[in-house]
Amino acid sequence: MNLSLSPIATSVTNTTCPYCGVGCGVRASLQADGQLAIAGDDSHAANKGRLCVKGSALGETVGLEGRLLFPKVRTEKGNGNAAAQRVSWDEALDKVALGFQNIITEHGPDAVAFYVSGQLLTEDYYIANKLMKGYIGSANIDTNSRLCMSSAVAGHKRAFGADLVPVCYEDLELADLVVLVGSNTAWCHPILFQRIARAREARPQMKLVVIDPRRTASCELADLHLPLQPGTDVWLFNGLLSYLSRNGAADAGFIAAHTNGSVAALQAAELECLAPSQVATVCGLKLQDLLDFYAMFARTGKVVTGFSQGVNQSSSGTDKVNSIINCHLLTGRIGKPGMGPFSITGQPNAMGGREVGGLANTLAAHMELDQPLHRELVQTFWNSPAIADKPGLKAVDLFQAIERGDVKAVWIMATNPVVSLPDADRVQRALSRCELVVVSDIMENTDTNACADVLLPAMGWGEKDGTVTNSERRISRQRGFLTAPGEAKADWDIMCALARRMGYAGFDFAGVHEVFDEHARLSAFRNDAAEGVPRFFNLDGLTGLGKAAFDALQPVQWPLKMLPSESSSARLFTDNTYAHADGKARFIATPPRYPAHMPDRDYPLSLNTGRVRDQWHTMTRTGKSARLADHVPESFVDLHPQDALLYGVREGALARVSTRWGSLVARVQHGGGIARGSVFVPIHWNGQSASDARVGALVNPVVDPISGEPEFKHTPVRVEEFTVAWQGFVLHRHSTAVDQIPEISHWTRIQGQQFTRHEMAGLKMLSHPGVWARSLCGATHGDADWLEYEDASAGAYRAAYIVDGRIEACVFISPRLDLPARAWLASLFLKLQLEEADYAGLLPGQPLDKGADTGPTICSCFGVGRNTICAAIRQHNIKSVPEITSCLKAGGNCGSCVPELKKLLNEMTAQQSA
Repeated sequence: MNLSLSPIATSVTNTTCPYCGVGCGVRASLQADGQLAIAGDDSHAANKGRLCVKGSALGETVGLEGRLLFPKVRTEKGNGNAAAQRVSWDEALDKVALGFQNIITEHGPDAVAFYVSGQLLTEDYYIANKLMKGYIGSANIDTNSRLCMSSAVAGHKRAFGADLVPVCYEDLELADLVVLVGSNTAWCHPILFQRIARAREARPQMKLVVIDPRRTASCELADLHLPLQPGTDVWLFNGLLSYLSRNGAADAGFIAAHTNGSVAALQAAELECLAPSQVATVCGLKLQDLLDFYAMFARTGKVVTGFSQGVNQSSSGTDKVNSIINCHLLTGRIGKPGMGPFSITGQPNAMGGREVGGLANTLAAHMELDQPLHRELVQTFWNSPAIADKPGLKAVDLFQAIERGDVKAVWIMATNPVVSLPDADRVQRALSRCELVVVSDIMENTDTNACADVLLPAMGWGEKDGTVTNSERRISRQRGFLTAPGEAKADWDIMCALARRMGYAGFDFAGVHEVFDEHARLSAFRNDAAEGVPRFFNLDGLTGLGKAAFDALQPVQWPLKMLPSESSSARLFTDNTYAHADGKARFIATPPRYPAHMPDRDYPLSLNTGRVRDQWHTMTRTGKSARLADHVPESFVDLHPQDALLYGVREGALARVSTRWGSLVARVQHGGGIARGSVFVPIHWNGQSASDARVGALVNPVVDPISGEPEFKHTPVRVEEFTVAWQGFVLHRHSTAVDQIPEISHWTRIQGQQFTRHEMAGLKMLSHPGVWARSLCGATHGDADWLEYEDASAGAYRAAYIVDGRIEACVFISPRLDLPARAWLASLFLKLQLEEADYAGLLPGQPLDKGADTGPTICSCFGVGRNTICAAIRQHNIKSVPEITSCLKAGGNCGSCVPELKKLLNEMTAQQSA
């Protein structure tokens, strides 16, 4: 079978990026050489032609290596190592349908569940929600969006009456003050951040404040950074609310006419946050910095407060959101250009999932499970045999119920909860005990798939077709331009086939356009005051689209009550009307409280988790790209140098990070941006990419009592040395299974360009390193070159395996942290023949020409390394980032490396001045 990429059409396809919630437009075309050309879509309002490095590298992630291509069934329950057997679609779906039906018959509809994902398209989400809530009759469908945005949803509903984002991206450019709270926008939403950066270049008086416990890349362009203590956001914004009220910044007319609850909110704020000095002490901030921020906010009319995971992922996340919204309501800074609270969404379609009721406590089309009239309306429209009448289990609760045996069948779609959920080892145990685990995914080998009884191959980006909604409520088409590989199907189509097998009507759709039309019609159904269920979410202007019109649909924002050109709404609340029954917004009293688990003697540090610039979620796609792997190649634990000294760990060495729930091993680094008492570990590494780096296993399972969102940003940990006898790495043209080699106790797999790299370490010295290295490198050719160096007394060993003048593998081992840099050695794998100078540098691990080693990658778009940038700064006396871009192109594409370039330039300037 031919597993190469196969295009549906050779023309350029306008589609949408599948990563973050910015929702950038992408132009994709398959070239004559079989390579996928990717460019930004100049006509798309979200990105105006720009793409971050992850979007630019999409063509490197669509290969079929590792893809799940056929339905499979594993007959040996609980044994992830047992091979799953290929079966037909009929066999697989019959097994799922029979399993679900038998469990429902015996135990009721709440004994089954779906766990879905913000990676799904809106049409997939819609069918999943319809099937579970309207036909199976349970609300046990939740999404991994619970892990990132549900606190924002709950905060919006409390304040506005519905899950409504009032602002648009343009407001970030129109604002005179942008406040970023708990958001490393420069790395996690780089296209938005560059829009802010360009606006500040055009208007130097525009200010940027970053509120984050860490000094992230976003801080490099900020006018003020407030490194508050983790978990103290409510104190900070309650203090701001009080300050605004007492310093004449409240809009009394707006408050009286358009809000309720201001008195109670102010009373709650002033109980503990009346005095700025008290707030500064609790938040761990300099009093003057706090007062500067408060004064800046008070005197600036156009303020946008953007917030993301650092706010949401907390046991008090909903209160944090409302404490921010309260400040905008008090000043009336909402519903107008350049102002408002802005939830910066994490996933590409978390918004679309919220629109169709993907969360366990909501109904489709922004209706509510606890409202009888809403339930009646949805059931009437669907003509369904049932309708869920109570909230289902939220993500963390769901997997705890699976472990208890209350939920006996679960279908997991497009997500990897064994890696991404808190207390992840418990999730793994729960799935191993579950009667029936079904997973639909694009990849065959994931941590979650190892627990599956049935594996269903789904279409991936470039193959599937439908819509997504970004952070500013803009609906965009994600279009297929590649034929589905193997027997992969669209998620909505798989679920419809299951529904029909279970005897349910209402799932006969001729195509995805018909699913979208039903979704749009439900949004408009009885959507007026006369019918008693008026709601902001309305796609009436998009109803009745046939296939051709759906295929041609251009990006458009909702609500959309008529034709797009007549009624698309960039902003909400422009008329000061909100979704509560009285049309008013609500202040919410937010008494501050500390995180559920605080550091103590056994676990004295606080763990914060998050993303790195060039990776996405659990790396099942981005991990395929050599370009994306270059920037941060392995997991790390970032901590303050004084904490490292106190707990006996060294920069560059391995450390074990432990909590009451689990542990991992990662490389120690001092990034320079973290305060004493805190550590940071990224979320991306999984059991396929590293031996022991799943940070989800460490995170405590406490959730916000309202939103159900976990506290990913604050878990007590301890850090201690992970003692090894040796460390090393191997670069191999043909990947080797290091996880099967007993002498290797720790490893990380990194995708290179024409090679695979493994960082590794062992607990015991190798008795015969030469023999071991030959086996590791597969050195079997009798006429091949095997170059080696060994210092037995020092425990050092180096070797290179060369066949016909071309490097096949190299391995370096040492008991010390004196291993050579990897960049130059990696570049040798791109050569068809090694040169004489290459041979000379192989065993030393460095080129004879020092300039040939580019160093660690800074600009992934153009592959520009740190050493190259430093050399150019010295040689050309460079004084600004634009000069670096002019000289090396670095920073000239997506701009996500610009903060790092600025930081590097400042460091070198300081060194030259010393």
